[in-house]
Amino acid sequence: MTATAPDLLARLAAIVGGAHVLSTEADMAPHLVEWRGLYRGRAQAVVKPGSTAEVAALMRLASAEGLKIVPQSGNTGLVGGQVPWETGDEIVLSLQRLNRLREIDPLSDSMTVEAGVTLAAAQEAADGVDRLFPLSLASEGSCMIGGNLATNAGGTAVLAYGNARDLVLGLEVVLADGRIWNGLGKLRKDNTGYDLKHLFIGSEGTLGIITAAVLKLFPKPKSVATAFCGLPSPQAAVDFLALAKSRAGSAVTTFEITPRFGVDIAVKHMGCRDPLAGMHPWYVLIELSSASDAGLETTAESLLAEAIEAGLVEDAALATSLDVRNAFWRIREGMSEAQGVEGGSIKHDVSVPVAAVPRLIETVNAELEAFLPGVRPFPFGHLGDGNLHYNITQPLGMDKAAYLALWDAVNAIVHGRVLEAGGSVSAEHGIGRMKKTLLAETKDPTALELMRTIKAALDPQGLLNPGKVI
Repeated sequence: MTATAPDLLARLAAIVGGAHVLSTEADMAPHLVEWRGLYRGRAQAVVKPGSTAEVAALMRLASAEGLKIVPQSGNTGLVGGQVPWETGDEIVLSLQRLNRLREIDPLSDSMTVEAGVTLAAAQEAADGVDRLFPLSLASEGSCMIGGNLATNAGGTAVLAYGNARDLVLGLEVVLADGRIWNGLGKLRKDNTGYDLKHLFIGSEGTLGIITAAVLKLFPKPKSVATAFCGLPSPQAAVDFLALAKSRAGSAVTTFEITPRFGVDIAVKHMGCRDPLAGMHPWYVLIELSSASDAGLETTAESLLAEAIEAGLVEDAALATSLDVRNAFWRIREGMSEAQGVEGGSIKHDVSVPVAAVPRLIETVNAELEAFLPGVRPFPFGHLGDGNLHYNITQPLGMDKAAYLALWDAVNAIVHGRVLEAGGSVSAEHGIGRMKKTLLAETKDPTALELMRTIKAALDPQGLLNPGKVI
């Protein structure tokens, strides 16, 4: 571990208090490793400011001394952007203590929260005033708003409400030199020059540190209809999505797809129950919601009947209670964990136009099987917005390390077809460390140059999350 100068620790402690500066290996350990164990770094210290003013003071110190800073909130990221490098010369700036709900304004349909508020806490605060904050992720109990915004998180409700970027009215950001940009406006219309908040949302802490945000709230759904459906193919799922949109419009808030393999491993490893009497090649979890439509269940029943009549859906179960609805969602939310138990997995977070999904799955699955017979492709996720988590599980009986050594070759197959379809190699997880080289290989050169120009303008010393994204 890099030796930490006592005077630096003292200066950090003078800003945030000695109890909030961690410098031993044991104390820092939870902040230095990505939750899957893929990335494990070192740091001079982990510092936990308790206010925006303290974050600003820390950045003024960093600017004066050339200290490298890695912003971190819930440490649930999947591309290593929140983890320091192995060099040990960085300081992790944890935002966990910035956890206050500053204001909630139901009339303006907004709330102002600090970066360390967990997503679940934000959802609960909105629910307490009969409103909805619709961002929803499997890690919502531990992920935090700062990280959600810094990575432009997606989740299961993008189809209806958009990504994290679409759910923000204003930001408060500490810049690399310690200045504070107060952009915490609640206005829905403010056409006064550049919309600066969009520079920082999705920037993964490389341009500034988000310390607070004004989030959009929505009417709380009074009626929800959830169904688990068995289908013959991805094309049938796409056609079913089109039918659902035409019959239910904006009430379609979730449309998740999985192959049979996803249900199998959720039943096998997560204690879930098979949702339908028979087995089907593909499944869709669809949810309709409305703030006013008391007849939503009837709409769902009619939609399912029409889809079955058209041959798009082979069988379906409509949730008749909250327990059944939760059981359906446990299948969806337990798949990733179950896959980890099943064996080695090479993971991808990609997006293509919705209409291109069936062809993508067909071609990639065929190429994967030809490359490695017995491999188990597992494309699942947010069909409603074209975002697939294209995970591939090792063949039964294959050595895990030998399989994971094929990561680059498998990436080439998946990403090659995604790019041919006009897609993205990172739909909602970001770039971080994992995809930095991939971004350089696939991004438009002019776009990359513009990104570098913005980075140089806002962080000329390269202090903020150095070596990430670009």
